[in-house]
Amino acid sequence: MKVLVLNCGSSSIKYQLINMESKDLMAEGIAEKIGEDIALFTYKSPNFTKKKREMVIDNHEQGLQLILEALVDPEKGVLKSLEEIDAVGHRLVHAGEHYSDAVVVTDHVVDVMIECISLAPLHNPANLKGIEAVKASMPNCPQCGVFDTAYHQTMPAHAYLYPLPLEYYHTHKIRRYGFHGTSHKYVSMKAAEFLGKDLASLKIITCHLGNGASMTAIKDGKSIDTSMGLTPLEGLMMGTRCGDLDPAIPIHMQQQLGMSVEEVNNVLNKKSGMLGLSHISNDMRQIKDEILTRHNPKAIQAHDVYCYKIKKYIGSYFAALNGLDVLIFTGGVGERMPILREQVCRDMDSLGIKLNLEENARFTDDIQVLSTPESKVTVLKIPTNEELMIALETQRLVKQG
Repeated sequence: MKVLVLNCGSSSIKYQLINMESKDLMAEGIAEKIGEDIALFTYKSPNFTKKKREMVIDNHEQGLQLILEALVDPEKGVLKSLEEIDAVGHRLVHAGEHYSDAVVVTDHVVDVMIECISLAPLHNPANLKGIEAVKASMPNCPQCGVFDTAYHQTMPAHAYLYPLPLEYYHTHKIRRYGFHGTSHKYVSMKAAEFLGKDLASLKIITCHLGNGASMTAIKDGKSIDTSMGLTPLEGLMMGTRCGDLDPAIPIHMQQQLGMSVEEVNNVLNKKSGMLGLSHISNDMRQIKDEILTRHNPKAIQAHDVYCYKIKKYIGSYFAALNGLDVLIFTGGVGERMPILREQVCRDMDSLGIKLNLEENARFTDDIQVLSTPESKVTVLKIPTNEELMIALETQRLVKQG
């Protein structure tokens, strides 16, 4: 079986074609800046060097058509015909409380996504464009979707309810939903497989750290709490998002600073976090360089705040889980920033966390054990693979018929 995995953003389509028999990546790339004056298209396969092309891509349907044409191109393509694609798997974002598992895309799924647009105004419309584009270009190909929120539907009410008047939940569904569910699920499964243990027997904290970042407490193989909330703004400090703060601050910004709702929203989502505190960048690679080569005090301070927020969540989830067996770092930052992992795990002996500094400093693309032999908690670095997880779920649904 061959599965095409799509991750449709508001102006982009990331894609991977995966051979499910071998789990090999056949082709990948991105169509980006869709709808802008100049768009970019990237295609890469084992026998074709990654290349960006500038062009005009008016909409998602044109973007998908470029992807499909590249896959069957006589020179650089990997397929003889589009009929070789057995299914399309979509990364979908918000389904409210409707789904706790992957789904075959139906009219009902589309209706649910439309209903939840107010909860994910940037993501759900883009996801819907991807579904419509596939339907137009490959009408007979089954489509499946994995929602970011689905994995966290196992959270108990005491974890997902906000202490607001209860009618806000019953009437408007204001509650914690959580995101990055596909990544949290994937790395927790890989950890159990790597350690040769039953996932249901492990107490796990997963740290998905990228430009967006979230953490999840996993018990009995299920999410029992997660740091992102109604929206992806809550929780950890991120690249440009503020994460947790006093809820009166946005009100203060409007009343005392004369800012509009849109201006406040823009600051909290796009001008805060690492970018806002450091005045340097939201890119942690640049922050790391500023810390290690220039000893930039603003970069050091921002990094201190970032790590401290993660430490606090580890402590709170340790309490929620009543212990901890495995701590996992994943995502672009979690996988590639040893100084962050070292600072997060420093002075955590009372929780049973002891980091092997030499191993932590060594880079590999594989799973790594970062803890010392005497550490009560096994600390792992696990490369995430959300696309493969989506493809596996798609394969499962299609085989179920």
